[in-house]
Amino acid sequence: MFEGFSAERIDVGETELFVRHGGSGSPVLLLHGHPRTHATWHRVAPLLASSHTVICPDLRGYGRSGKPPTTPDHAPYSKRAMARDLVALARALGHERFAVAGHDRGAYVAHRLAADHPDAVTRLAVLDAVPIGEALARCDAGFAARWWHWFFLGQTDKPAERVISADPDAWYRAGPEVMGQEAYEDYRRAIHDPLTVHAMCEDYRAGLGVDRAADDADRAAGRRPACPTLCLWSAKDDLEDLYGDPLEVWRGWAADVRGGPLDCGHHMAEEAPGELAEALLGFLGDDRR
Repeated sequence: MFEGFSAERIDVGETELFVRHGGSGSPVLLLHGHPRTHATWHRVAPLLASSHTVICPDLRGYGRSGKPPTTPDHAPYSKRAMARDLVALARALGHERFAVAGHDRGAYVAHRLAADHPDAVTRLAVLDAVPIGEALARCDAGFAARWWHWFFLGQTDKPAERVISADPDAWYRAGPEVMGQEAYEDYRRAIHDPLTVHAMCEDYRAGLGVDRAADDADRAAGRRPACPTLCLWSAKDDLEDLYGDPLEVWRGWAADVRGGPLDCGHHMAEEAPGELAEALLGFLGDDRR
């Protein structure tokens, strides 16, 4: 897994991130979602590495990255805090400007990264997500029924950590058949760590509060990423059912949007790595320096 890539922990100021990086060419950060780790990219990253420097971190709180103490407003696990980590990570690896692609929760971090650091982000790819502010503004009974975990994980009075950590394998119900044995072992190590489970819940708590507030403030002020934006979604997941055309949603949040569906389920980097890599290479192609 990740043959030819380096693996290290890098101090990014507020915490440390575990990261694998390799390849050559213009840099691209690949950001995983919940409850995955950087290992979700192990089939995609090598396909990009011949023409790009590929950087795959565990996000703050996830996998083998640091898990700093939280606060009552959950801001240490906000997408804004995670975005700061990634700017520092890229700079530590020698990159002032880079493209970023994020899946699921990683897409929210990628969006916030492009919104808060426009001078750093050259291209933005958001996979299987619409902005948090959009999702919560549109929340209805259908959303609550399908994505109820947003609100369960976001609770503090009756924390989800006890339920998940009682039997993480039963809760997440993932196996090695699709993601591969080594990636599965990395993921399973993470979900069996109570500190990681707590941090992942903090991610959702931040999403319902400070992250939504950041999105709403940007929309009210008319701020949106100007860089080219690629939106991809899984045809066998529920994004279209919930939102109609995801491209139209993102056109309200970013200036230059293109993309379309992939014929796969939600974990596209594991289920359709070739198609995903091809789409990313086409999008990133003229960003090479």
